[in-house]
Amino acid sequence: MSTQSSSEQVEILLVEDNPGDVRLIQEAFKTAGFETVFHTDTDGDDALEFLQTAVESGPAVDLVLLDLNLPRTSGFDVLETIQQDPELTPLPVLVLTSSHAPEDIVRSYELSANAYLTKPSNPDEFAEIGRAVQTFWIDEVTLPPLLI
Repeated sequence: MSTQSSSEQVEILLVEDNPGDVRLIQEAFKTAGFETVFHTDTDGDDALEFLQTAVESGPAVDLVLLDLNLPRTSGFDVLETIQQDPELTPLPVLVLTSSHAPEDIVRSYELSANAYLTKPSNPDEFAEIGRAVQTFWIDEVTLPPLLI
């Protein structure tokens, strides 16, 4: 992904098993003011299947928001798979989880997460995360072109 303006559509894979958090995250990104298409998976297996399909035939994904505590395949296993697949490695992955555990933070970065964000306890703070992601990951950062 190269630098995008706020007017361009952003494709985000949201891997989150809590329906309430899915809603809060989606609303936060609407509030941030950029057009976002969410592809939502509720477990790691479905996320990896989606990414494999994206590699083979699309849709392109600009960013992954990944919870760590998922049913079936964990977020850590998703990170590891992305790290080991050359077609997925350029994909920016932001861990968005409720864990404050130092070992989860360290392990996420060891598995090449691009950022570690802790879910806020206040719903209004989700909007701040949406704006921060837009400002940095969408408006400012230039990333290598993705192969998917």
